[in-house]
Amino acid sequence: MSNRREFIVQVSLGGSALVTGQAFAQGAMLAETDPQAVALGYKADTTKVDAKKYPKHAASQLCNNCALYQGKATDAAGGCPLFAGKQVAGKGWCSAWAKKG
Repeated sequence: MSNRREFIVQVSLGGSALVTGQAFAQGAMLAETDPQAVALGYKADTTKVDAKKYPKHAASQLCNNCALYQGKATDAAGGCPLFAGKQVAGKGWCSAWAKKG
């Protein structure tokens, strides 16, 4: 880079790329019909889980109180490493639910 102005422009472009990357990382909401969601019995509403199919499920088990949930407990949705690039409902549930330690 030959001058300060070029440097500032390059830094600015890099910063906007980071912001765009963060927005992309948050992703779209996970659909219950997504193959991975179906495989793990994901429901966006924990009260809609099939009790016969998942007898160990409890209504108090929510994505937002799962050890895998990457949002805040008060967030309506957040990331989950099981569903890369997608967000799960905070009041959702899947069979991989694990109590936060």
